Amino acid sequence: MAAEPTLKELLDTMIRALVDIPNEVRISEVSGEQTTVFELVVAKGDLGKVIGKQGRTAKSLRIILTAASTKLRKRSVLEIIE
Repeated sequence: MAAEPTLKELLDTMIRALVDIPNEVRISEVSGEQTTVFELVVAKGDLGKVIGKQGRTAKSLRIILTAASTKLRKRSVLEIIE
């Protein structure tokens, strides 16, 4: 049986599907005592695709991350670095 995908892999898969330059996607994981912060860096031209109109895409990504984190009994935050 294969190992369960991590939250970082989940984010990576979703974001690479959204952007034009998937090789530029960088996700760093900063683990604190209670919360894990995922810092996302994408190519300048892809920033708008990840954020979306009025931040809808970013909000959706955060909702999915929160749902997956809750299932694993963890707390996670997504930060998009410009």
